[in-house]
Amino acid sequence: MSAETEREISAQEISLGANRYLGKPFELLTQREQAVFRRLVLRRAITRDSNQSFDEKLTSAQRLADQVAKFGGSWTFIAIFAAALAIWVAVNLIAASHAFDPYPFIFLNLILSMLAAVQAPVIMMSQNRHAAKDRVDASHDYEVNLKAEIEIMALHDKLDELRSTEVKALVAQQQEQIAMLTRLVVASTK
Repeated sequence: MSAETEREISAQEISLGANRYLGKPFELLTQREQAVFRRLVLRRAITRDSNQSFDEKLTSAQRLADQVAKFGGSWTFIAIFAAALAIWVAVNLIAASHAFDPYPFIFLNLILSMLAAVQAPVIMMSQNRHAAKDRVDASHDYEVNLKAEIEIMALHDKLDELRSTEVKALVAQQQEQIAMLTRLVVASTK
């Protein structure tokens, strides 16, 4: 079979499948739905590791932001930060009159404010990227689910066709048996 004929058959199958399973012409399907039907007819896999493909597109700055957000949201960070704050306060309270940041620790408040001002946007960038990653995952899940649903409907159609064929064969077989019995009864009454 030539490639041109294969393309024509595929286009026909795709068009029939779209009308049959989604109730609308192929041309009215979204690009994702069209891609799913093409892969379905050509018997190509639709699954892929969307996390890997998403992570490959990250820049080094985005990876750094993710690492900062990961560390900033860990117990290790909380423990180190709590220890640093305790040491800062203890040193300044013990030094009392010679403290570089005496009570009420104004310089410490400035450092904490600057840290929060830098850390919050970095964490938000990371969260935005994770939201985008979730959208990619949801989109991929939709494609996989759509293909699975269409294949299940196609299997139901095949089972219905098999059942219909078997019933027709049984009816034909019964008609032959009835005809044979009728001939036997007629022959025995003669």
